[in-house]
Amino acid sequence: MEISPHGVAAVLSSIKGGDFLSSADLTADQTNAILDLATQLKNGDRRIDLGNRVLGLIFTKASTRTRVSFQVAMARLGGQTVDLNPQVTQLGRGEPLEDTARVLSRFCDVLAVRTFAQKELEQYAKWASIPVVNALTDLEHPCQALADFLTIQETFGSLSGQTLAYIGDGNNVAHSLMICGALLGVNVKIGTPNGFEPLPDVVEHARAIAKPNTSIELSNDPKEAVKEATAIYTDVWASMGQEEEQAQREKAFKNFCLDKELLCCASSEAIVLHCLPAHRGEEISSEVMESSKSRIFDQAENRLHVQQALLAALLGGL
Repeated sequence: MEISPHGVAAVLSSIKGGDFLSSADLTADQTNAILDLATQLKNGDRRIDLGNRVLGLIFTKASTRTRVSFQVAMARLGGQTVDLNPQVTQLGRGEPLEDTARVLSRFCDVLAVRTFAQKELEQYAKWASIPVVNALTDLEHPCQALADFLTIQETFGSLSGQTLAYIGDGNNVAHSLMICGALLGVNVKIGTPNGFEPLPDVVEHARAIAKPNTSIELSNDPKEAVKEATAIYTDVWASMGQEEEQAQREKAFKNFCLDKELLCCASSEAIVLHCLPAHRGEEISSEVMESSKSRIFDQAENRLHVQQALLAALLGGL
């Protein structure tokens, strides 16, 4: 059930001024409230003006959807965005992170950081006096997970009792899907080749926080993983920084392509998700990506709406 605007504000008041480094940084109620606020913003039922606040983007990894969706989200909130690419700032010349974080806290109101190591992100949060948002690390991609579950909720009307099957590498996306799904009461099944499973600590944590009757399962059989799934999700086999492993991974993942045959093993109602960019013919067939089952571009759009909701909550605009 969607929460009223007043209810959303009450639930999210406690995250004002905080950081969002992991899907686990929000409670189940707060996660649901972010999805409800995103829906209200998307449908035009809410309008929030943050009064010319400034978002700083620190991206050491390439980005299309994350960069643009954060920029547009901030613009729709009446704010501005400053691109702080390390190649054009003193970060690229060796200025200590702790100095950069403190200086940027004097200029900006919130930072979105996209980098490799989660520990680097945590250092930004330690030294900054403003909210820091995880715009992707090697460990997690929590903003993506919010958009993913919003897309499933839009499709089925409710997340309760849904089963999400993720097929491919047990990477940052898989980690955030498990944690966020556990909080929301969505069964999450992760299907990976042997040796590519998600980190055991993340699996254990997701299971520990899962709602009653919510399961987190691992499998090395893609057909078993998608059985009875109402959403099937995949991602590239080699993430940024793993390009040298591409040939090895293609061999290991050869049976893990989300094609028509694998889709037929899932629920007849199943939708298809992919966080993009996609390598058509590798992790997903073009036929499935362009099919009526695909919600991939709705999912991409929803990055804008959940990040707009998240920024509004962190900056106290409710």
